[in-house]
Amino acid sequence: MQLRPYRSQDCAALAALFHKTIHTVNARDYAPEQLNAWSTGQVDLAAWDRSFLAHRTLVAVEGEQIVGFADMDETGYLDRLYVAADRQGQGIATALCDALEGASFAPLFTTHASLTARPFFEKRGYRVVRAQEVERRGVRLRNFVMEKPNA
Repeated sequence: MQLRPYRSQDCAALAALFHKTIHTVNARDYAPEQLNAWSTGQVDLAAWDRSFLAHRTLVAVEGEQIVGFADMDETGYLDRLYVAADRQGQGIATALCDALEGASFAPLFTTHASLTARPFFEKRGYRVVRAQEVERRGVRLRNFVMEKPNA
């Protein structure tokens, strides 16, 4: 597995990985109606591309296959972190976070972690600042604002 910078031609593949991961991995913690509200399978690819290009975005690949991705902005906010369902627990998310955090000069890292992702971030030294409920397409989803000092 290798990490490389995001390229605009990756966008559609990242959107597909995002959708599939939510509907498989996150299914153990969220109800079907929550998963459908979180990801319909349709994203504004132009908006996602602009966001990925504005952030430091890394793509995890094996050969030509994308197996994960993550992006962090200049303030240390980790926006998205997704790993293919069949590649969970193999160190890909850790490698992505290590690389993004290691390249950041932000004094504090923050993220909004799902119920599913919370244990991963806690193992990385993040702490819950607060639980919150966000609304997506009229459906409420619980997640956690988490933070970690940049040591």
